[in-house]
Parts: sequence; structure tokens; C-alpha cells
Amino acid sequence: MASLRSTKNTDLEAALAAAINNKTKPLGSLGRLEELAAQIGLIQQTTTPKLNAPGIMIFAGDHGVVAEGVSAYPQDVTWQMVENFLAGGAAINVFAKQNGIDLQIVDAGVNHDFGAREFLHNCKVANGTCNFAQEPAMTSAQCQMALQNGRDLVARLSGNVLGFGEMGIGNTTAAAALMHKLSGVAVADCVGAGTGLNSAGILHKQKVIEAAVALHAKVTEPLDVLACFGGFEIATMVGAMLAAAERRMVLLIDGFIVTSALLVAAKMEPAILDYCVFSHQSDESGHARMLQVLGAKPVLQLDLRLGEGTGAALVYPMLQAAVNFLNQMATFGSAQVSEKSAG
Repeated sequence: MASLRSTKNTDLEAALAAAINNKTKPLGSLGRLEELAAQIGLIQQTTTPKLNAPGIMIFAGDHGVVAEGVSAYPQDVTWQMVENFLAGGAAINVFAKQNGIDLQIVDAGVNHDFGAREFLHNCKVANGTCNFAQEPAMTSAQCQMALQNGRDLVARLSGNVLGFGEMGIGNTTAAAALMHKLSGVAVADCVGAGTGLNSAGILHKQKVIEAAVALHAKVTEPLDVLACFGGFEIATMVGAMLAAAERRMVLLIDGFIVTSALLVAAKMEPAILDYCVFSHQSDESGHARMLQVLGAKPVLQLDLRLGEGTGAALVYPMLQAAVNFLNQMATFGSAQVSEKSAG
């Protein structure tokens, strides 16, 4: 039973539209920034929204389906990239620092022991999922544990903007399987190159997913689909997304894998989409179609396909601009500027 409340509010929508339209500019001339300002105002239920303590969480996990040869990189790259995040050497570190965003890393199920580390949350459900080409990726209990871990992480946050990133060799395969099962889009239209597969590799990945879908044909409910085909990092993201929306946070959605987690969350709580800013359209094949399924309008189109939450970090200044013009820009009356005449 869906319980998350929509942000829809007719009176507030009218008040926000009036505030935006009364700024010293032609109607609609700030384009998408006006839409963002109105959306953030509705999320926060105010005509004077504020952004504070923005954060991005990178959820990392390993995938048993890598055993089927679906990735151009070995599984060890997952933990090696987590080390790179912790050392400050990845693209997301650069972009988060540039924009004053707090960055935290979540070990949701990496096949590696990191020990106690600053900025690393140990939420490991297991050392990677099972191979969903042979058996469900996780048990129902493991899936519920991952969801709760995500909720618990958000409960400790103080900010009102949360971006989502991921790292996990094999997770585009999991995301494509989730997309197919939850949207009905053909597997061939869900599968892409991931970390760099050639055309033969993409076709092989497609066949692996098609065989797995046939094996688990009876699985249809969103949480069952998540447990069967997902990853621990994806399931933990689902829990975090739901908790963040319940706290009326702005959710910054990154690329293909993050959007697959949102697809699961939206099947559970459709109103979550009101809280989401879709940062960009990934260059990963399938993401544009997934955005269409969700009725989503991405802010940026930069041909990104890195993941890590990089799109979420890059779009944050657009949110700042939207909130700042709404709060700081003069009105026609205050600036004594003549408005457009009728006719």
C-alpha cells in the first residue's frame, strides 16, 4: 500500500507560479530553472525554499552474474574503485568538492574487507550477490536488510538534498534485468555497453539476461524482482530513496543504475517521482527509454556514462540557481520595472 504523499498542492503551485512570474524577466524566460524552483518549493512546501548540507552517497556492491562474462572489467575493480573514492581520486570526488557536496561511500555488499574507514559506511549484507543466471541474486531477508540499511543511513543525515551514485562491476546487467521486468521493455532495448563491451559482448549480456528472465518467469512483484535480479547496492539505494522522500528531501538521480533503483521505488511508492530531479540522460543504452517509462525530464545531456553520482554532482549548481533566483531576484514592483502590456 502506497503511503508516500505527493507534493501536489494547488494553492502553493499558484503562489509559486505568481512569485516566479513576477520576477523581472519575460514569462518563462528562465526555462527549466523555473520548473526546478517550483518543484523544490513544492517539495519543501514553501515559496522560499532553501538548500542545505547537500550530500551524495555512493552505494557499492558486487554481482554474482559477473561469472557469466557480462563485464569488460574484472570484479576486483569494484573494491579498487571504492579505495579510489576513499582516497579522493575519482571524478565524483572532484565534482563533489567543487560544489561543496558531502560525499559518503556505502559498502552494501562488496567482495572485500575494507575495515573501519572514515567516510565509509559498512552496510555489507554479504560479499556480493548470487548469480541470478542460476538462482535469485539474494534472499527476501537479505533484500529487506539492504532496504533497511538504506533507510537507516538517511535517518542520520541533516541536509535536505541527497544525490545517489553507485559502483559495482556487473550492475548494468542487474539494472537492465530490473528495467525489463518492471517496464516490459524488450531486453534488447535495455542492454548496453556498460563499462565498455563490444557488440558481441552486448549480445552475450542480452542472452544471459533473457535466459535468466525465462528461468525466473514467475517473479513479478517489485520487491521479488529486486531480490531476484538486483544488487545489494541497488536495494540499499531503494531504501534510502524512499526514506529521503519521506523526509521531503530533494533526490538527485544519476544515471542508468540509479534510475533502475528508482524504478523499483516508484513501483512501491509512485509519489516518489515528485521528489526527484533527474540530473542527466546517460549515454548508456537504455537510459533514455527508462526515463521515458518514468515520464522523467533530465536536466542535462552531456553524454555521461560514468556513474558514481557524477551527474548528480554536476546538476547541483542548477538547483542553487533555481532557488537563488526565486529568493533573490527583484520583482517588477520592487525594481520599478514596467511589466509587459496586454494585447
